Amino acid sequence: MKSLYKITFLICITILVSSCHNNSKPNYQYMPNMYEPVSYETYEESSAFKNGKEGQLPPTGTINRGFEPYEYENSTAGYDLAKLNLKSPLDSISEKDVEKSKELYDIYCAICHGTEGNGKGKLVTQGKYLGVPSYKDRVITEGSVFHVQTYGLNSMGSYANQLNSHERWLVASYVINLKAKL
Repeated sequence: MKSLYKITFLICITILVSSCHNNSKPNYQYMPNMYEPVSYETYEESSAFKNGKEGQLPPTGTINRGFEPYEYENSTAGYDLAKLNLKSPLDSISEKDVEKSKELYDIYCAICHGTEGNGKGKLVTQGKYLGVPSYKDRVITEGSVFHVQTYGLNSMGSYANQLNSHERWLVASYVINLKAKL
């Protein structure tokens, strides 16, 4: 008889506990600030700002962190100005920088322009790209090479996202050295 009472009591407790449980609405939240945001959502309407939106444009004249302004525009006139006026800020290049510039050239440029700069890179010899110029045939300066790396020219895209300005100057100096060897 005692065991029947115990079994009945356990069944009643189990039914009572399971009937109070609701999967769609938890009973208690630990650290509710982690679930319910206190701040504004990004594009939520807000009376805190003039235009009524939380997401605001940056003030005029601001630049991104790490961004270096480049004064020449992306046009033929900008290219010509860069070719004539733009000079490398690198006074002298150490042996370590020469190795770095060769490494960067081999990664980004040699696939099309070739390791000697003759326009016979792997993609050209396989027929993927045609008309890649040799540095020997072109009138180029460090400024024009830097400009082309920054904005791209014809089929060549910009490398400004892959190389910072110091690395682009290293590659430009390496390209001028390759041109001198040709």
